[in-house]
Amino acid sequence: MKENKLISTSNEFAANIINLDEKLRHRGKALAIINQLLRSGTSIGANIYEANYAASRADFVNKLQIALKECYETDYWLGLFKNTIIITEEEYADLHKKCSIIRSLLTASIKTAKETI
Repeated sequence: MKENKLISTSNEFAANIINLDEKLRHRGKALAIINQLLRSGTSIGANIYEANYAASRADFVNKLQIALKECYETDYWLGLFKNTIIITEEEYADLHKKCSIIRSLLTASIKTAKETI
């Protein structure tokens, strides 16, 4: 089966978010809001994966748009964690770059899918 770059990239990103969650929880950092990052960061891939089993092209686009919104939310939380020094500049830069790549892939996929509706 052909590898789906969007699925593999978002899956790797979710694993990075889970690892960050573990690290922050172990340090006792931002326990009240780390759940928000964990939920949004892992739901990106879940929505992308679900889109592959959509009932229609419109449903496919909708699932990808939800993933894109989750991507923007995740980037917000990452920025907040950076600005409050909960994560380092390096941690932020790495995760922000990965999130941006997913956002670009999602935007291109949504555009392509909409053109075929």
